[in-house]
Amino acid sequence: MRKTVVISGGTDGMGRATALERLARGDRVIVIGSNPAKAVEGTEFLQADLSSVKEVVRVASEITGPVDALALFANRTQSKRVETPEGLEYTFALYYLSRYLLGELLLPQLEASPQPVIINVAGVGMRVGRIHWDDMQLRRKYGLVKAQLQAGRANDLLGVSFAAQGRRTRYVHYHPGFTRSGSQNVVIKLLARFFARPVAESVKPIVSWISTPPEQPLTAIDRGKDVPLTLKTLSPADAARLDAYTKGLAALADLN
Repeated sequence: MRKTVVISGGTDGMGRATALERLARGDRVIVIGSNPAKAVEGTEFLQADLSSVKEVVRVASEITGPVDALALFANRTQSKRVETPEGLEYTFALYYLSRYLLGELLLPQLEASPQPVIINVAGVGMRVGRIHWDDMQLRRKYGLVKAQLQAGRANDLLGVSFAAQGRRTRYVHYHPGFTRSGSQNVVIKLLARFFARPVAESVKPIVSWISTPPEQPLTAIDRGKDVPLTLKTLSPADAARLDAYTKGLAALADLN
């Protein structure tokens, strides 16, 4: 059956590979990205700066009709602290908040599908990093790794709070491990040459989940192994706390 698949960050690495795999199956594939020059031929490309709340709202409004799968890949590192137009820390806004917003804004389209699924590609299963509750926007002390880890742990909690709300849409957290993403960073490219998994191998589970979503509301997979939902980084209490904080930020998009 032909599906409609929305992919954020679908012009590079795993996002691009997923788009190509689903196109080969005859799906309608909608890719959200910032660079139209990298658009995958055959997809519907929607240009947007996903670090901007207003841009996420705008691009989501352009997606109509049932959506069978939403695959979330968008992420980009910043060596120095950068603020978005809404005054948010860039990594938190792009890597976490855009994923929250797309899930909420496209929920009616997802729930209209027979077997809807959201696949959040981040670092579930990792125990390093934490939410800096007293400085969520990292105004006092910023670090590239610190920002990435915080957003990764926020994504872990996002799936927990999403699934707790009794929706039909299944939620999958997926940590593929170190993958040849196409990064232009010299050190990462060198490491990837010897240690990274091929992209085609990393996207196989994603392609499969789009075809047949898991039965349970929340699934967490870390490099092929089930992650216990009792893990501290998947704390329901922390998920509820983050959800309340995020709903305050979502007021920027008039979602409350």
